[in-house]
Amino acid sequence: MTSITASGFEVPLRRPFDQTCDMLACAALAVIACVAALTFRDYGLGWDDYTHAEYADLLLKMFGSGFRDQSALSFANLYMYGGGFDMAAALLHKIVPLGLFDTRRLVGAIVGLIGLALTWRLTRRVGGPLAGLAALLLLALCPTFYGHMFMNPKDPPFAVAMVVMLLGLVRLAQDYPSPSPHTVLILGLGAGLSLGCRVLGGFGLVYALLAFIPIWREEIATQGWRETLRRFVHACWLLLPGLLFGYLVMGLIWPWSIIEPANPLRAVTYFSAFFEKPWKELFDGAMVSVPDMPWSYLPTLFALQMPEIFIALCLGGLAMTIAAATRREDPRRTTIYLMIALAAFLPLAIAVVKRPALYNGIRHFIFVVPPMAILGGLAFGRLIEWLGRNERRRNWQLATYALFAAGLAMPLVEMVRLHPYQYTYFNDVSGTVRTADRRFMLDYWGLALKQASNTLREQIVARQEIPPANRKWKVAVCGPQRPAQVALGPDFSIGWDSHSADFAMSLGEFYCKGLPAPIYAEIKRDGVVYARVYDIRGESIASLLTIPPP
Repeated sequence: MTSITASGFEVPLRRPFDQTCDMLACAALAVIACVAALTFRDYGLGWDDYTHAEYADLLLKMFGSGFRDQSALSFANLYMYGGGFDMAAALLHKIVPLGLFDTRRLVGAIVGLIGLALTWRLTRRVGGPLAGLAALLLLALCPTFYGHMFMNPKDPPFAVAMVVMLLGLVRLAQDYPSPSPHTVLILGLGAGLSLGCRVLGGFGLVYALLAFIPIWREEIATQGWRETLRRFVHACWLLLPGLLFGYLVMGLIWPWSIIEPANPLRAVTYFSAFFEKPWKELFDGAMVSVPDMPWSYLPTLFALQMPEIFIALCLGGLAMTIAAATRREDPRRTTIYLMIALAAFLPLAIAVVKRPALYNGIRHFIFVVPPMAILGGLAFGRLIEWLGRNERRRNWQLATYALFAAGLAMPLVEMVRLHPYQYTYFNDVSGTVRTADRRFMLDYWGLALKQASNTLREQIVARQEIPPANRKWKVAVCGPQRPAQVALGPDFSIGWDSHSADFAMSLGEFYCKGLPAPIYAEIKRDGVVYARVYDIRGESIASLLTIPPP
């Protein structure tokens, strides 16, 4: 391969430099895969894991019964989400020698790796090997994305599906108005997977309609309205098989969506309003009801939870896109850059304006992180190219590489320190988790209860303690109880009641009390308490909560 097609222009391969970039990207993916394989079992269960596992069982029963058992189509509110990830994990669990929840962690790692690889390939296609490598490293060393991919069953799979669709849209812009069969297949697959994960996959249509304006404007100016319309209809006709394929994919992983054609619209209506009893979360040091979060919620958390180098290069990519649009450069290049920029920022802009209920940090917006990384990779590639055009500036290339490496090393160090709680990362500008702990929620998924449970069992064995006669150890839990029950095993009884409990296990979040009792086990990262186990035998503890439950 001597060149790659990118948005209607050729990006030459400068051997051996470009080969080196590709080899480094493959090596990075291999290293990440090895690290994931060695550590995926370290990640605990979140609040939703057990329920999602139940949803997977119901979906498989429905398919196995020939749709006679339709319990899955009314289960909690999960029937309004796709269950592709959950079914994949449940099926893999049947053939691998792992527990169900370890299997779910493994599938999360695999999905995340696919997302990293696709982000690399998409960026490489648009900006060349160096840009692709930079985007891969930016995303892989984004603690929010990396930490979520192991244990979040909703948001990272949706993010990866959106990357597939974005790749299809980029290829469509390159091929327009005659998309290749591969482009049709990828776009259909991406549309089906993204809509099958979350109804927000419909954003892809918005990206396409807005981003294709430069191409259509150029065609109208050079070929007239009639020819422009003819080319548009021709492209839609060629895309039709892919869209039908996408509809089948959506139905496979989200059966409820095709039971009635209007069901996806019903899901939009349902999720457009907050559908649970409101509760309060800690934001910027204040307790705020989730439907009343300020417009600054997402901008603030993205500014504090993305690595500094990630933010700088992403904004550079946005500036590059705006410049391309205002200068009316190659319309295909402009369309592709606009598509990526819209995928990165349009959902955030809409959320800032509409102010929906916001909670659990930025996890619902993980799907904008890969396109942000793509923008950053494109900006880095363009910067290095610009420095190389002038002999006087070439000396700055080495300094730029060193600055990029240093910028990546900062989140890498924090990821190692926080393991396996990378998703709680706050950058150095924010003061890291040590400062953020007083102002924001960190372990809102409750992952630390797994390590706290393991430590409790180890301490009991080390101290050679035995439970009271004729009963199990009783543990009162402040946090998600299912994860603690799975981690502790059958020798423990879990509940909220602290009056007759032997131990109290609590997250280090604002809604859990610090108890006046001996600390039996403690989970800390960077000096911040993520979870504690108290010995409350003989103590009188009225409640584990600092506030009444919602």
